[in-house]
Amino acid sequence: MFSLSYLLGFELMPRIRNWKDLNFYRPAKQTAYVHIDALFGEPGQNVIDFDLIEAHFRDHMRVAISVREGQLSSSLLLRRLRSGSKRNAHYTAFREVGRVVRTVQLLTYLTDPAMRRRVTAATDKVEAFNGFSEWVRFGNSGVLADNDPVEQEKALKFNSLLTNAVIFHNTVDIADVVRRLQAEGEIVEPEDLAQISPYLTEHVMRFGVYSTHELALEPDAYEPHRDVDFTKLSPDDQDRAA
Repeated sequence: MFSLSYLLGFELMPRIRNWKDLNFYRPAKQTAYVHIDALFGEPGQNVIDFDLIEAHFRDHMRVAISVREGQLSSSLLLRRLRSGSKRNAHYTAFREVGRVVRTVQLLTYLTDPAMRRRVTAATDKVEAFNGFSEWVRFGNSGVLADNDPVEQEKALKFNSLLTNAVIFHNTVDIADVVRRLQAEGEIVEPEDLAQISPYLTEHVMRFGVYSTHELALEPDAYEPHRDVDFTKLSPDDQDRAA
């Protein structure tokens, strides 16, 4: 049997909801499991057509390489796959591959607590960023009122630029505070910084008074090296080490 490793080498998964509505697929009709067979529906049902996948394996590889090399856009691929729907052999073959990938990922998610923690942490970060971006885009409640695609794209890109600028500003301020604490002898552990988010909003006055008299002032040169030295000892630790 051929390898699906080229499709299974990832752990990017969204937060999973409505487990009762998800289908798990068996590798063969006669396959049965002792403890989890109910996940796969009725015996002999929800079976992967591996023969169909194998018949179109070379086509799948060509498509994957074309997408990776930028010769075929994902949107164009989806349009082609939708053409003819279930009568499209490529559509049905890709559908079977998708069922394999999703079943393996769902089973891995169920059996690997570390993976669940990573997925939850990554999803929390994405949701936090989206919430922060929406907070920055407070004008008109974030609604794109213009029907012009060019203007819509501008609004999204400008919001992304502003959001990242505020995040960058917060990160620089956090790094300066950490250095100040270390200079005063405080020990800052990596676990401490892991609890700090750059999505801070309390100090940003969206509706406040904006001063323009400093626009002509040239800021200090930016120091690009923002690394924090966690190996630096406090004076007491230095005395004990001596």
